[in-house]
Amino acid sequence: MSFSQLSTASFSQFSERFSLDRLRSEAGSLQNRFANVRPPQEFFDVKRISKPQNFGDLQSRVTYNLGYFSTNYLLIVSMLSVYSLLTNLLLLFVIVFVIAGVYGIGKLGGADLEIGPLRLTNSQLYTGLLVVSVPLGFLASPISTILWLIGASSVTVLTHASFLEKPVETAFEEETV
Repeated sequence: MSFSQLSTASFSQFSERFSLDRLRSEAGSLQNRFANVRPPQEFFDVKRISKPQNFGDLQSRVTYNLGYFSTNYLLIVSMLSVYSLLTNLLLLFVIVFVIAGVYGIGKLGGADLEIGPLRLTNSQLYTGLLVVSVPLGFLASPISTILWLIGASSVTVLTHASFLEKPVETAFEEETV
């Protein structure tokens, strides 16, 4: 198998993974996930904020809150992701450019692109997309953006999870007789 056949096959598999039918089926599971969002009054309950007494208390709070508020934390990470993309417009452009390029090439359905006398194969189009997007991707500094996102998300989520006390009802459930 030649390189052009291999790259065309791998890109077609990539574009099939992001098909609209698959995204529609997963939308139902997202709706179920967002049904578990805890109300802001519970998430920002300042009466339950206190410093953990010891490491065991910290560990128990984090374990409980990560499970209980997982959808709220997912929303926070999503908002931080959007913020990081809006503050790094070159990275946003590169992501949109690559997605639009793969979508546009996929819409050709394996046919060559003809612009006047110029005829480009799928392999040439994907190679051109790669040649343009990789240098732009390096200039957009995605690694520093991802590291910032990991750090900001970790600090935000773990600070909330460690300082918010568990509800009183859970203290009675943990006791064994």
